[in-house]
Amino acid sequence: MEQLGMNFPEWTRVAEVELVYKTTVKASERPKISSVKDCYQLLKELWNENTIEMQEEFKVMLLNRGNKVIGVYEASAGGLTGTVADPRLILAAAIKSLAVSIILSHNHPSGNLKPSRADEELTQKIKAAAAYHDIKVIDHIIITSEGYYSFANEGLL
Repeated sequence: MEQLGMNFPEWTRVAEVELVYKTTVKASERPKISSVKDCYQLLKELWNENTIEMQEEFKVMLLNRGNKVIGVYEASAGGLTGTVADPRLILAAAIKSLAVSIILSHNHPSGNLKPSRADEELTQKIKAAAAYHDIKVIDHIIITSEGYYSFANEGLL
């Protein structure tokens, strides 16, 4: 700004925020999610089979209006018994990608498909926050190497 003859105090210098969405996948080539089974099969392909029973991870599937997958955001990776997914980062990814809806997912290395109270609370928190931005949480799927649990199918959404 000094080149323009303006002298601003130090505290006025701020970072520039840029919103960019880049893809190399044509819209016609994106997978469409029509069922929980479709979602589980895609998630299984994306999960590292060598760590699914060792490390808990949280991923978010970002969908457009036609339920086609825009992308998958890897929200967090934790330890054997848990991971911390930040709702603000999840919503930032959804907003940045212009997602109309999202599907939350995480694995349980123990193989137990039953959601914890923390799983249920986080789901409701993200669902409420997303609703303010007209983004729908379609499901939260817990996956293991042998199966899945769908919050939507069990009436928890």
